[in-house]
Amino acid sequence: MDCLAEDIERLQPPVDLWRKFIYCTSLSGSILGSVDHMQPQDFEKIISPTSVAHFSQYKLVRLLLKQLETLGFYICAPSDFESLNHKIICERKILMGHECHSVNFTDKGVTVGVSFLEEGKIVDRDIHCDILVGSDGARSTVRKLVGIDMKGERDLQKLVSVHFLSRDLGQYLLHERPGMLFFIFNPKAIGVLVAHDLYEGEFVLQIPYYPPQQMFEDFDFKVCEQIISNLVGWNLADVQILDAKPWAMHAEVAENFVSFDNRVVLVGDAAHRFPPAGGFGMNTGIQDAHNLAWKISSLLNGIAPRSILQTYETERRPIAISNTELSVQNFKAAMAVPAALGLDPTIANSVHQVMNSSIGSILPSKLQKVALEGIFSIGRAQLSDFLLNEKNPLGSFRLAKLRRIFQEGKSLQLQFPAEDLGFRYYEGALVANAGHVPPQGTVEADGNSDRQLRKYVPAARTGSRLPHMQLHALKSPNEDCFSTLDLISGDKLEFVLVIAPIKQSYDLARIALKVASEFKVPLKVCVIWPQGSSSEKANGSDKELEPWSNYIDVEEVHRSSSMSWWDMCQMTSKGVILVRPDDHIAWTAESDAVKDPFLEMERVFTIILKRE
Repeated sequence: MDCLAEDIERLQPPVDLWRKFIYCTSLSGSILGSVDHMQPQDFEKIISPTSVAHFSQYKLVRLLLKQLETLGFYICAPSDFESLNHKIICERKILMGHECHSVNFTDKGVTVGVSFLEEGKIVDRDIHCDILVGSDGARSTVRKLVGIDMKGERDLQKLVSVHFLSRDLGQYLLHERPGMLFFIFNPKAIGVLVAHDLYEGEFVLQIPYYPPQQMFEDFDFKVCEQIISNLVGWNLADVQILDAKPWAMHAEVAENFVSFDNRVVLVGDAAHRFPPAGGFGMNTGIQDAHNLAWKISSLLNGIAPRSILQTYETERRPIAISNTELSVQNFKAAMAVPAALGLDPTIANSVHQVMNSSIGSILPSKLQKVALEGIFSIGRAQLSDFLLNEKNPLGSFRLAKLRRIFQEGKSLQLQFPAEDLGFRYYEGALVANAGHVPPQGTVEADGNSDRQLRKYVPAARTGSRLPHMQLHALKSPNEDCFSTLDLISGDKLEFVLVIAPIKQSYDLARIALKVASEFKVPLKVCVIWPQGSSSEKANGSDKELEPWSNYIDVEEVHRSSSMSWWDMCQMTSKGVILVRPDDHIAWTAESDAVKDPFLEMERVFTIILKRE
């Protein structure tokens, strides 16, 4: 969407306020260690036209709604609903405040029963659709109603999430110890504080709890305020708790992403639930939507049959499985820190299991609660300044162990470019290369077995994301640079064929445009010229691609590297790259190796679009 990345970059807090994870005994107490997750190269935008960002989800939703309104969508409140007829409902309307309660299938499609509040009364209404996309979160009602099960690890941990404001705390951290995440361990309490905005004093605190001995109802606002004070180190006078919610951490993936004759599709948290370690939840969800959008558009525009939607599951489910595994690894890395301090979470979970077993269950519930909290209190006593200091042999040993964890990069990590940018599809809406296909649930990168240390290495491989390089449009008065990723339209369905200004590639591109028109597939050709090429030379594309005019001549712009576009892609300059509307490469070839370009392009579009 236009300007969305720029808006996020402009509105997010300055990077120096969130680049660190800080481990401490309290927000005003001793710092046990800190990890800076940003390196100088992260700001150079070498592998991506944008940098990593720290931005609250509800703020992102506001920006997305604003973008949708700009695109002509109308945000409907429940009070607007009765005045809308069914046809208008289906056209560019975002219905706020509606909850799905039933899903039924007919010969004509899907009937979704929704309810909304109107003048204090619950009103029901049916909405008819051809495709139902369940993007309704980790507790997805759509997923449950259509009977899709989740597979994986459940209840890794239960937590209370407390959303609160405190400008006093924000100002203190802003000037004394700015950071994104604060892992706080002291004899009174343990918690993880997420600093969303230090200027505004906006925070979310995560507090572990262990039901049934500890229940969410035990955490009223007064108790939460006391826990906040224990973790801060003093009583904050301006704490305003906005919300407190319980949630369970799972690592699960839906057994099916597409079901009921390709009429129900799960996206985002509805399809996969990860531990919040590494930002995989939102990143994977956005990738889901990006993958699905062009396929739905192809179906609705008559370009592809309904079976194109099945490729969404074929491509996205293995990525979700892989990211689930990695998020669990990252979560376990986070648990290495309390374990080094003598608070091994596996021991806490074992104690809790014993308490819930037949042995512990014979005790009255109140006694169970007292016993569990007493045991945990004894455990937290190891965090006292008396024990946790360099003069105490045990404390010195534990602090040294903690330093090694941070120095070796074995604590919770923030950035995973190999997974966020380097993931690859091996089958689906693409022309798969012959040869190696990795087993389900793995993502290929640079071969490093330590997944936390993997680097993203750009390459133009079928199924991978188109690499980023800065370009300049030849024959344009505008001197601004843009990314290769900007060649793909953000507001319409269009494939892009990338070539070099070589006779055989021009010939193949001309035939590709003809075949695409017969398939009713919008296609644009991008001719990438070496840096230093003149606009006069680029005039040759007019004659070479005649009679087709849907092309653009661009010039490489080298910054920190002299590597050419084709070297980065690990191809020769005779390479041709067909890119899908979701930035992923659908087919590659060397133009001089294509014996019959017409038959080859017919084969390529038939396979990609799943045409009979």
